[in-house]
Amino acid sequence: MKKILLAAIIACFAIGAASAQEQGDWAVGPRMGIYTHTGAEGAIFGIGAFGRYSLTNRWRVEPAITALCEQGCSIDANVDLQYRLIRVARVWSVYPAVGVSANDIGGWSFGVNVGAGTDFSLGKHWDVSAGFKWMIQTAEYHKNPLVVTIGVGYKF
Repeated sequence: MKKILLAAIIACFAIGAASAQEQGDWAVGPRMGIYTHTGAEGAIFGIGAFGRYSLTNRWRVEPAITALCEQGCSIDANVDLQYRLIRVARVWSVYPAVGVSANDIGGWSFGVNVGAGTDFSLGKHWDVSAGFKWMIQTAEYHKNPLVVTIGVGYKF
């Protein structure tokens, strides 16, 4: 119960996904993901929120929290740094990301995230975002998960 309450409180502060484009812009929204290769039976579904803040026109930071829907419910908290590297079209961009994470999939573990993602603008204030990352964890008793996510965000 404490984990669910903590996840709800943090989600209120970091609800998001979206692509903030200019320095000082930020965005928030919900996200869902699939954690594969976790060592559990099958993949683990997660639902959460993230926010983005543009440090410059190209660099942005993205804190996120996800409640993992497995036996007993787990929490994944992470912060990624993203570099908007390729602008495919006016409304579509691709970015690499690196970051740090902490979760309790089978016991508390800390690690590094390496991945990539894409944003597609649906209008002035809305984006759809998708990505994947490899979470390199410190725990020796569970595998390093691959995470695939999708979210919708509102840009401010």
